[in-house]
Amino acid sequence: MSTSARRGPAILSLLPSVADYRDLPRSWKGDLLAGVTVGIVALPLALAFGVSSGAGAESGLVTAIIAGVVAAVFGGSHVQVSGPTGAMVVVLAPIIAAHGAGALALVCLLAGLLVLIAGVLRLGRTISYIPWPVIEGFTLGIAVIIFLQQVPTATGSHGGRSTNAAVAAVEALRAAPWPKLGWSLLLVAIVVVVMLVSLRIHPRFPGSLVAIVIAALFAGILGLPVDTIGRLPAGLPAPVLPAFEPGMVAALAGPAVAVAALAAIESLLSARVASTLADTGAYDADRELVGQGLASIASGLFGGMPATGAIARTAVGVRAGARTRVAAVTHGLLLLAIVLVGSAVVSRIPLAALAGVLMVTACRMIAPRTVRTILRTSRADALVFCVTAVVTVSVDLIYAVLIGLLVAAFFALRQLARTSGVHREELPGVAQPGDERIAVFRLEGALFFGTAERTLERVAALRDVEVVILRMSQLQLLDATGAQVVTELISSLERRGVTVLVKGIRADHREIAERVGVISSLRHQNHLFDDLGAAVAHARSHVARGDEGRGRAGGRR
Repeated sequence: MSTSARRGPAILSLLPSVADYRDLPRSWKGDLLAGVTVGIVALPLALAFGVSSGAGAESGLVTAIIAGVVAAVFGGSHVQVSGPTGAMVVVLAPIIAAHGAGALALVCLLAGLLVLIAGVLRLGRTISYIPWPVIEGFTLGIAVIIFLQQVPTATGSHGGRSTNAAVAAVEALRAAPWPKLGWSLLLVAIVVVVMLVSLRIHPRFPGSLVAIVIAALFAGILGLPVDTIGRLPAGLPAPVLPAFEPGMVAALAGPAVAVAALAAIESLLSARVASTLADTGAYDADRELVGQGLASIASGLFGGMPATGAIARTAVGVRAGARTRVAAVTHGLLLLAIVLVGSAVVSRIPLAALAGVLMVTACRMIAPRTVRTILRTSRADALVFCVTAVVTVSVDLIYAVLIGLLVAAFFALRQLARTSGVHREELPGVAQPGDERIAVFRLEGALFFGTAERTLERVAALRDVEVVILRMSQLQLLDATGAQVVTELISSLERRGVTVLVKGIRADHREIAERVGVISSLRHQNHLFDDLGAAVAHARSHVARGDEGRGRAGGRR
């Protein structure tokens, strides 16, 4: 079969198909109900995330509508709900503050294109390489940042000048005007109380929406001096292609990479969790990246934000009966209907009420049981978790993931090194004269850059032997550094007059051993064995020949 023929089915697997809706005849009622439920939950979140990012409430709604529908149709999960999320807001807020809201469309297109390419290149499964403590530390850090980012809005302040969320929150508290501060905090308190009470009533109860309605009515009836969302258009804006100026593209390249990385990571994590919530079928990680990339591109064209999968809204949908993509599509269409009919009402919602919704959302992102489990698992996992969370809050989300991965990799390699070793063994069979001048060493575990020299120091320091047998059949991992150290060890021993025999190089290690020079460093090619008995017999014959040679030399003297 030709390459193009094989490539065809692979590309088709990344596109929508009729099979995506095979369960629809049985599940359409549940899908529609779930879509309406998710739409009600998503409305206040879309508004709040849009305002919090600096792009505006309209941008949040556009993202939930456009990206929500596009990702549902083209994505790799049957039940994933996509739209603006708190993690994306954390990344977007400093980008918009530095480059202005006009740069948002270009960031969306660049980031969406990168995510789309990652899906086409089949990079979806790389998410499995991120350890659990890194993910949870990342989530905890995001929750803290989301909470801190709401402080200026919750206090009726215009925020601090610092780009650090904690510093900006303190600056906002100092600059908050009175009595606006008191009224804003009262609205936040109303929202928090209503949402907490709603959780006790029923998990599916739309507490955030009810809380915002109550807060808006309270502020409107009393005429409170608080900021509101303001005027919203009664429909979707027309799509516009942003200008691709070389200078602006260069300036936004780094932020776009950060947005793309976050969009990919969060969407794949959400899709993976969603696949475990109900029997809705497995998700396709590569197709999910394609869908999320297209969603961000479409969102940017309509003035929205980069989108990601939203695990909280997805979970709400699944619990409400979502089984196919129709649920997520319905959620987007419901939000569109609200924009077309109720934009005037939505414009009167107090910003402080939206801040309260996000503060509660941030707190609910933190799972105390999960935190306790990680902290008690091991010191290494606890350190990875804490480092990732601290770097997320204090530095940057992407740096946090990278540093968390480095710390986790260090501890993983250290643990792998501890399972590796070199052990001297007794010669098999009945002892014979000269056996004391033969040393058999068993290499086991991993021989890689972190362990190679330390592991083989014992062999290199050996004295009073004529033959060394290296057993390599128990070696599970051999990298180029390990093979080079073995090569140097053999060469060093041979220069000292010690004959080295190698037994049992595994088939999957043979190529690297040949390329680095392990085999060519042996004195003779017949010093490579597959059987230990044959290697020991050769070693004994070598010692015996040496004794005979020394005996003849002594007789001549």
